[in-house]
Amino acid sequence: MAELGLNEHHQNEVVNYMRFARSKRGLRLKTVDSCFQDLKDSRLVEETFTIDEVSDILDGLQTVVHSEVESELINTAYTNVLLLRQIFSQAEKWYLKLQTDISELENRNLLEQVAEFEKAEFVSSNKKPNPEQVKPKLTPLHEGASDLLHKEIARLQEENEKLKSRLKTVEVQVNSLTGQSYTPFY
Repeated sequence: MAELGLNEHHQNEVVNYMRFARSKRGLRLKTVDSCFQDLKDSRLVEETFTIDEVSDILDGLQTVVHSEVESELINTAYTNVLLLRQIFSQAEKWYLKLQTDISELENRNLLEQVAEFEKAEFVSSNKKPNPEQVKPKLTPLHEGASDLLHKEIARLQEENEKLKSRLKTVEVQVNSLTGQSYTPFY
């Protein structure tokens, strides 16, 4: 099986997203096919056409297909933004700052790896997911571990403030004993 260099859970998430994307792609291709079929049914009723008539028919078809493809590209971009938003939102709950490398999105080698992965997962097997491999969806971390993490961060921030206060007190004491003014470097 092709691998993407992710742990099993994340790889399953990628498979789920790819399943979603394949479904959307299939629906859009059916829409484009229906554009051609509508043209055949509505405009190709005569046996002969002039060059101008054929040109008008093709221009109309180009407009419809262009509109459909543009709409899908916009929708795909927005869908990807929503996916990134979900990922970044989860990361922010853990005080993580994720970075993306946009240049990697056009890396032909990586794109070929993803294509091989998709082929291995969907095309060659065409199998239904094994119930043992299907993981239950995890609920967002709103309570439990997330609360503990927030409490620990708050405790550490409070401890940090106490240590800063103690440091200032010690600095004042040292200054009064030495008779010099000490300026901290922090």
